[in-house]
Amino acid sequence: MAATAGPYAWDPHLITWVVLIVAVAPVVTGHRRLQRRAERPIPWTRRQMSLFAGAVVASVVALTWPIADLAAHWSLTALVVQRLILTLAVAPMLLLGLPYDVLQSLTRPRLVDAIVMRLQKPPVAVATVTVVVVGSMTPLLVAAQSSSRLVRGVLDLTMVAAGLVLWIPVLGRVPGILRLRPVVRFVYLVAQAVVPAFLSFIYIFSNRPLYPAFSGSHAAIGLRPLNDQQIAGFVSKLSMLLVLLTVGAVVLARAPMSDEEIGPDDPLVWADVERQFERADRSKAKAGTEGSRSGESRKADSTRRIDDGKASTTDGGLSEHPGESGQAPPADGSEPR
Repeated sequence: MAATAGPYAWDPHLITWVVLIVAVAPVVTGHRRLQRRAERPIPWTRRQMSLFAGAVVASVVALTWPIADLAAHWSLTALVVQRLILTLAVAPMLLLGLPYDVLQSLTRPRLVDAIVMRLQKPPVAVATVTVVVVGSMTPLLVAAQSSSRLVRGVLDLTMVAAGLVLWIPVLGRVPGILRLRPVVRFVYLVAQAVVPAFLSFIYIFSNRPLYPAFSGSHAAIGLRPLNDQQIAGFVSKLSMLLVLLTVGAVVLARAPMSDEEIGPDDPLVWADVERQFERADRSKAKAGTEGSRSGESRKADSTRRIDDGKASTTDGGLSEHPGESGQAPPADGSEPR
């Protein structure tokens, strides 16, 4: 949709609908297939279905008319709202709403498991979300997403991925990852509310518009580009603080009063144990491979040392030590007479 068509010109966003259907269908069919094959089927509860449906609905709101069109060409505030929906609504509902057997299957590959294990550490998660959020709002990328559907789609997926990174340390649910203590989760959420949102201060206190792509904001929302930019800063900052600190307060309110108490979200389940066994098997296999390579290397070194010793004895001809017979050893390797 070209910007000259008007800020509220209807666009059915057929490509977005196709992508959503293609993304949702494998989840449903994959869960049914895993249910039939599993010895201990894991149900997809009504609550999880509702959350998954909520993630789909929120995706439709963020990625179709009118928010998607305003975010692409007309308003920085609309772009910020779109990104907030993807990270603060779509990502957590998707994480909580996916069937557990599908989530277990998706995170089982070694590479995916290794990435999740690294990203679930709070400092890494904060750094990753900050880099993605700030990097996606550079003027160059904002201009690119304004003129290219492909770039917009890639950035939208990237924001959902950043949202998953943000919420995994809080919500857990991925098999075999560390469950953080409530206080640690609260501190982590405070960091996520403050660090990535520092860009908001640039929007609020800047004395000139930073994004030429949104120069027509007055025609869309009745605000000059600079005012639109300042409101975008306030919306971003306040939304992050409100949502993340509210979740942090709920986490603290539901925290167990003592170490002996276990919250409803904290028990160890079979999937955690199974994932630890899988990691142990991978470590053993890796250690065995490295051990065999080390053994082969040691064998090769020993062979080279023996060959070098034979070569030095043969090349020397006579013994290097005085008082020994100067007779060279026979060529067949037998003892000299």
